[in-house]
Amino acid sequence: MSITYFPNFVQGSDEWRDARCGLITASEMKLLVTPTLKKASNDKERAHLWELLSQRITRFVEPSYVNDDMLRGWADEIEARALYAERYAAVNEVGFITNDKWGFTLGYSPDGLVGDNGLIECKSRRQKYQVQTLVEHVRRATVPDDYIMQIQTGLLVSEREWCDFVSYCGGLHMAVIRMWPDDKIQAAILEAAAEFEVKLAAKLDEYLSIVELAPGARLVPTERRVEQEIVV
Repeated sequence: MSITYFPNFVQGSDEWRDARCGLITASEMKLLVTPTLKKASNDKERAHLWELLSQRITRFVEPSYVNDDMLRGWADEIEARALYAERYAAVNEVGFITNDKWGFTLGYSPDGLVGDNGLIECKSRRQKYQVQTLVEHVRRATVPDDYIMQIQTGLLVSEREWCDFVSYCGGLHMAVIRMWPDDKIQAAILEAAAEFEVKLAAKLDEYLSIVELAPGARLVPTERRVEQEIVV
């Protein structure tokens, strides 16, 4: 099957990081596709190319700094998922999903599966953004632009019928906004991802050709040490 589920992986764990290593994932799709559905060509897109290429070469994901917003987000996600399950439907957790039907693999880490057809994507929001979402998006039943690419990629990978965007900020109303697959957006996602894979393959070939020059190019092999894995 094209779709593979990793139900026992805890998001943020070593197993989860290993499964995502070197893959284009839903959370980073906004780096490849602009809000106007153009293929991105900027510093962030190029930095992401080097990040994924290095992961494919080393099979290692460098640790990232965990800030206060991330810590709050993990706690809020648990609360939002529980509140959604209490009010709407049971939620099953799964660590990671991949789909390789296009000749390359896309990955997605959902916040929950709802029945056989649905997903939820929970976001912990600062209160100013939550108020903005309540005022500008609830009546229109639209998802804020920052999350559209992630959700549409998640729907693409999972091949599910809908995703409930759950916007949460303790002390304010939780908003639940449903999004369905959008063919135009998903076509742009696939086009950008396919081109990005071509770029990655070309840069990998270039890297390997350079490594083959050693020792003539004065390249010295090294081994990773634990101290090198600490990000300051």
